[in-house]
Amino acid sequence: MKGSYFAKSSRWRRTSGSSGAAGLLCPLLGACLWAAVVGYKPVIIVHGLFDSSGDFKNLQRFINESHPGTNVTVIDLFDRSASLQPMWKQVEGFKAAIYPIMQNAADGVHFICYSQGGLVCRGILSTLSDHNVHSFISLSSPQAGQYGDTDYLKYLFPQFVKSNLYHLCYTAIGQRVSICNYWNDPHHKDLYVNSSDYLALLNGERPSANSTVWKKNFLRIKKLVLIGGEDDGVITPWQSSQFGFYDDNETVVEMRQQDLYLADVFGLKTLDARRDLILCSVSGVQHIWWHSNETVFHQCIESWLV
Repeated sequence: MKGSYFAKSSRWRRTSGSSGAAGLLCPLLGACLWAAVVGYKPVIIVHGLFDSSGDFKNLQRFINESHPGTNVTVIDLFDRSASLQPMWKQVEGFKAAIYPIMQNAADGVHFICYSQGGLVCRGILSTLSDHNVHSFISLSSPQAGQYGDTDYLKYLFPQFVKSNLYHLCYTAIGQRVSICNYWNDPHHKDLYVNSSDYLALLNGERPSANSTVWKKNFLRIKKLVLIGGEDDGVITPWQSSQFGFYDDNETVVEMRQQDLYLADVFGLKTLDARRDLILCSVSGVQHIWWHSNETVFHQCIESWLV
């Protein structure tokens, strides 16, 4: 695991001997009392493309085992094929469902946002002026965009490959499909900047009257955790999960060399200077397993849910 910080995990150990029953009971009671005193912040999970709330049972279990008593909500909206709806529509829908949870959490909430859901959460955090998100955990999300011949692409657009998908995505019709809202073709940057109704605006690549307000809103978060890995197989390049992306030669330019970081367009450089930007890279994890992998949870997520 590579990253700016390292998470520590703790687990109760079974005691043996005549005090076995008490040994089992005492840690459990201790955990419950600790949860009652500490009052873990609620966790809100936003799913990705073609997912549904039922896909996150393992992640919910990991959270409840490590942080007993945590209120975990997986938002059940835009499931399966409905996740193809335009990103701004999803932002408004998820925002309406999430806002009441925030209002009932005086100490704030945590976001865990997976894959496409990480971009949905970016939209929520940028446009909601009074959000109280403490940790925004972006779990293998194409934060700098997507450009790759993946199985998802072949399924959605069987007549296209990455090199010609811009013909569809950078049209009014294409922008009605979520994946086209963050399709970032490095060979047609001008078309992307002028056509993307979502990512180009969020990343400040196209001027917007909202940019200053969006940056202020986004910087209300206390921690930004960017999780990804080289064996993902879907997010392309995988470094997009940490704001790296291709140049026009398809050479990956890392986050800290990207214009959106250097110009601090929406606050990445500010977060880094605050030491509130955490990169966590884990190899050997395919895209569909990030939210079910216990090692990923303990190394990259657990410490930021306090």
